[in-house]
Amino acid sequence: MNTEMAYLVGMILGNGEIQRNNTETRITIDIPHKNLYTDDFKDVMVYVKASTVDIRAIIEPLIGHNLTVTQNKRSTLLTFVKSNEEYITREILRFIGGGRHHSTMRMSPELFSITTDEKKALLRGIADVTGYIRKSNIAFGQEGAHRVYIEIPGNWYMVIDIANMLKDVDVPVQTIDFGHPNFRDGELKKYHQGFPYFWKKEHQVKIFANEFLQIGFNIRHKQDALVKYSEELLEFIDPIKTHKFYWEKPIRRKDRPTHPHENDISLPEEIRGKHFDSWTELARLLGYGK
Repeated sequence: MNTEMAYLVGMILGNGEIQRNNTETRITIDIPHKNLYTDDFKDVMVYVKASTVDIRAIIEPLIGHNLTVTQNKRSTLLTFVKSNEEYITREILRFIGGGRHHSTMRMSPELFSITTDEKKALLRGIADVTGYIRKSNIAFGQEGAHRVYIEIPGNWYMVIDIANMLKDVDVPVQTIDFGHPNFRDGELKKYHQGFPYFWKKEHQVKIFANEFLQIGFNIRHKQDALVKYSEELLEFIDPIKTHKFYWEKPIRRKDRPTHPHENDISLPEEIRGKHFDSWTELARLLGYGK
């Protein structure tokens, strides 16, 4: 393992797909363009394309040949093909728990033993493909409280892997917005409006911008926004207040009605049939804690 390999593994865990045949493995990494333009009207597609120069410099020496880069309005795709027998192919598959799609991948326990710099590189890889920072990502009721969102569609265990990896490099999670009926439709408003599955959304791990600076982005417009919004945050909030893990501060619980879908088959067995009044209860049960 080195920081380059850690970064590549992070990108695959964040938004990658593996296709294998008898002799070769094709790996595709999707960098979505969340919006066409940034908050300051930069063309996201152009900035992501410019950022691929830096990404190529990290990944191409590692894989031994050029990445194939294709773009459309919605995303930028990075693709490479390696023999099934090559060492890097076998290592990648081992580090992602054998999953074939980011929705089914897990961080190998071995990744929690790599160096701090490698862990940060891995998290940067994840953030480049599924992390966002925009002016709208502000914490409710807190002026200047800008946050990075790391979005994880469907993969409950990856949420906890990422939260624990952040903990290992001393970056607190401000909150986790789980795609669970108690949080995404906690008052059953959408349920009663005829949208019973409104709660089935991506999970969002939210981190204060200034705390995420030590991870950062290789995607240029994201890094520019991170620096800008971190500076704005520090004009309003003492960094001592942002550097707190949930077990170091009072837990806010809101009594929520029982949602009819708390037993939904798509929920992990560990939490199926359980009711949660705080995201911290759910996170702790799945393994994010001290």
